[in-house]
Amino acid sequence: MRIPLPRLGLSFTAQQRVDRCYSIADLRRVAKRRLPRGPFDYIDGAAEDETTLRRNAGGFERYDLLPRVLNDVGEVDTRTTVLGQEIDFPVILAPTGLTRLTHPDGDREAARAAADAGTIYTLSAMASTNIEDLAAASDGPKWFQIYVWRDRELVHEFFDRCRDSGYQTLALTVDVPVFGQRERDLRNGMTIPPRPTLSTVFDAALHPSWWWGYLRMKPFTLANVEGRGEAGRNDVTTLVAYMNEQMDPSVTWDDLAWMVEKWDGPFAIKGVLRPEDARRAVDMGVKAVIVGNHGGRQLDGAAAAIDALPGIVEAVGEDAEVILDGGVRRGTDIVKALALGARACSVGRPFLYGLGAGGRVGVARSLELLRLETRRAMALAGAASVDELDASFVRERWDAPRGAPSS
Repeated sequence: MRIPLPRLGLSFTAQQRVDRCYSIADLRRVAKRRLPRGPFDYIDGAAEDETTLRRNAGGFERYDLLPRVLNDVGEVDTRTTVLGQEIDFPVILAPTGLTRLTHPDGDREAARAAADAGTIYTLSAMASTNIEDLAAASDGPKWFQIYVWRDRELVHEFFDRCRDSGYQTLALTVDVPVFGQRERDLRNGMTIPPRPTLSTVFDAALHPSWWWGYLRMKPFTLANVEGRGEAGRNDVTTLVAYMNEQMDPSVTWDDLAWMVEKWDGPFAIKGVLRPEDARRAVDMGVKAVIVGNHGGRQLDGAAAAIDALPGIVEAVGEDAEVILDGGVRRGTDIVKALALGARACSVGRPFLYGLGAGGRVGVARSLELLRLETRRAMALAGAASVDELDASFVRERWDAPRGAPSS
């Protein structure tokens, strides 16, 4: 698809458009220009004052890199393993719900780009593509993100479907006992699907390519729970209401133990900030702890993911792998996280910006940028492989700002 740029007298293919992006921030700017305000703010925004969103990104500034000199970095190896799966560089794609708001075929396009990049894609339970269709669309490694729902039969069903479809790992999100207040969406009047109001009609005129894609795609739904809800209706409004009702604020550690036992495979817990919680989860059989705060979309004022990382690494020791989730925008962020003990980083907004900027090639560009930046940062820091990165490569700066803009 070619997008006209009348002021310049030029047009670009999606590939040419994203090739002109040299950072995740560049992809964000293109996505903001191409997406209507509602969908863009849905992926870009966070809860309440968005303090934790800023902390996640700004937290990396509190850590200086301490390069080691005269170390052979003629060849830099970014490969690592996460729960036994070798990946080409230490980044995996985080679960993101309602990805089709960003692109008509969002989940599939992102999963294919992840497979091409040699890494893992995590499908959200709130995805608009179902477990089976995503598995058929990509032969790369796949995880599935799950909640503990009131309807335990739904959990059993997801287990069976994931096993049958070849998903290697389940990741239980534990930081959503209730939904955070995402005020950008409220101010925008964000609805799913978008309502035909005066503002959305005006938005359509400014973003015709997005609206054309939206109007041509299949009806928007939460694909993994079709047939549930009121009288089995599959419209997205009914299914979102059904999923909201299924969130169980009374979930306890007993529910985690039950899920670990029933899955009987690699199991991760997502959304942990306290070392004692991480240790308890590992003692119950969890193999990976994903340190994060839901990208700042739940409890505003929560600690930055990077600040919580060292304590959790110390608490779990060699008994589990630790993954950082939140705030990564540069390869230097990844190097700092690995030096502080993370096995890999999980990214959501960076690949969504790429998806909004150019579909599959935009996701590929976001991963390419992070890979190139990581390799360059490792070489400049004097580390020839990710295994060489340790705490000696970083120094915490207490005089650094505690927050920074997320863009």
